[in-house]
Amino acid sequence: MNQFSRWKYILIITSVLLSLIYTLPNFYGESPAIQVMPLRSGEKIETSVLENIEGVLKSSEIIPNGIIFEGASIKVKFTNADDQLKAKGLIQDSLGKDYVVALNLISNSPNWLTSIGALPMYLGLDLRGGVYFLMQVDLSKTLEKTTNSYLTSFRTEMRKEKIAYYDATKNNDVMQIKFKTKDDLKKAKNLIRSINDSFDFNEIFENNENILKIIINEKTKKSITEFAVKQNLETLNNRVNELGVAEPIIQQQGLDRIVVQLPGVQDTAKAKEILGRTAILEMRMVDEDHSDPATLERSKEGQPPVGSELFEDRFGNPILVKKDVILTGERITNAGPGVDQQTGQSIVSITLDGSGSNTFKQITRENVGKRMALILIEKNITEVVTAPVIKSEIGGGRVQITGMRNPQEATDVALLLRAGSLAAPMDIIEERTVGPSMGQENINRGVKSTIWGFIAIVFMMSIYYMGFGLVSVIGLTVNLLFLVALLSAIQATLTLPGIAAIALTLGMAIDANVLINERIRDEIRNGNTPQASIHIGYEKAWGTILDSNITTMIAGLALFMFGSGPIKGFAVVHVLGILTSMYSSIWVSRAIINYIYGNRRHIKKLSIGEIFKVDNN
Repeated sequence: MNQFSRWKYILIITSVLLSLIYTLPNFYGESPAIQVMPLRSGEKIETSVLENIEGVLKSSEIIPNGIIFEGASIKVKFTNADDQLKAKGLIQDSLGKDYVVALNLISNSPNWLTSIGALPMYLGLDLRGGVYFLMQVDLSKTLEKTTNSYLTSFRTEMRKEKIAYYDATKNNDVMQIKFKTKDDLKKAKNLIRSINDSFDFNEIFENNENILKIIINEKTKKSITEFAVKQNLETLNNRVNELGVAEPIIQQQGLDRIVVQLPGVQDTAKAKEILGRTAILEMRMVDEDHSDPATLERSKEGQPPVGSELFEDRFGNPILVKKDVILTGERITNAGPGVDQQTGQSIVSITLDGSGSNTFKQITRENVGKRMALILIEKNITEVVTAPVIKSEIGGGRVQITGMRNPQEATDVALLLRAGSLAAPMDIIEERTVGPSMGQENINRGVKSTIWGFIAIVFMMSIYYMGFGLVSVIGLTVNLLFLVALLSAIQATLTLPGIAAIALTLGMAIDANVLINERIRDEIRNGNTPQASIHIGYEKAWGTILDSNITTMIAGLALFMFGSGPIKGFAVVHVLGILTSMYSSIWVSRAIINYIYGNRRHIKKLSIGEIFKVDNN
């Protein structure tokens, strides 16, 4: 009656052993470390840089606890924070401004655990320490940039349709075009409406002027601003990944704000530097009419031609480009490296969205034989990535950028194009730093409260339910083990509310055992045999436990779906805790009880705190 199949025991023992393995990394702690990265994303670090770092540390008699070389970054571990801070200054001075040297924390888990995917659970900002930023997106700049793009497109289309106009200006999100005749105004209005129906129009006829005001409607404004914030979120995610931050939190707050939390990052200045590396991509035409040596020389002295700007390419050569922006990075949906099948040279293939594809097709059709500059603005540094010659009209939204020196350069440029586009500038309006000591204090208090709660439960269950109470405590311990192992295995982020959820899970888990034990007591009081009482008690309690846990899980899932930040962190631990508590209460505790009582035919009394004796004769 009260016996488990062998496979059930094997399953339980296996799950406990696996849980022990995946829980172990959380006990090794973290070491202070320094992370070295190239200033520009996508670049690889040469082995000479690693040798330089090793030489600097050796000459300063600083012994690292380990050095991890990952190609795009170097991580140096130290035994204490003093060596970490000292080494940071020395390494930064040695490498110069071409590299980012940031403070960080790295797990001390042994390689054999890491090799099987056993990693410590991620800790949130409140437990691990780190930096918090609240960033304001400048949506007015987004509208301004979009308006510029629209106005450039309108000019091109009107020239194509031979519609005469003599002035085209803008003021914020309002564009104004002056025409010689009313007929030209009507034609232009119909043309713009056929291109895009996202505008409101206002016609003004006064003082012998024919003025068409084009206003972006509110629905389109909302769409533009929402896209800008979304684009910035994606860009920040891509850039923050360079820091090697475990589970950074990057999420929108309100209409135009973004919250960035970087757990484990100790260096606020370097964190700002990384966030400031978000790039803006622009496509402009090269001003080949004024590219003679004399004009270039005057441009270097600060006197460029009207309507043009002077930049340098990746090799330091001056290039004069027009101020009118054809396309921006927001029109790029994808970018990847490739090889030209005809020449065998490395290229970058980019894919444009519908609007970008139409604009690019028209521009390339009208400028065959001319050069187009692809400009990247990063950390207030403007650089011409490449300026290829337009050989023919390019349609379909697929564009190939040639001139790449090698496959690595193509990969780097593709990364910048794919992840470096920032739709709108941002300012940091709030920043906070949580030190590792404060985070450790939160952990200590959370762990201490959980332990004291656990001890109280152990005392109560042992006194009130005696042997069955001790079995419940063992199940509760296994439940806690399962929960920590799951959080570590799925790399969930544990926050201070998450620790509260663990304490709540312990209470819910013991509640299930209380139901089971009370059911068994009831059956004993009703005169059933001990074996029958155990069987019926578990069977009857199962439905009640299931119903109560399902309703609680629904609430937890709602918190996860609609909550954010600490609330979502609480919900994750809460839901996982429900699953582990059901498994430990129904399966683990039952397995122990079956092992103790299952093979005993004649049992007169159960160790469950029952004062009545049962006579089976």
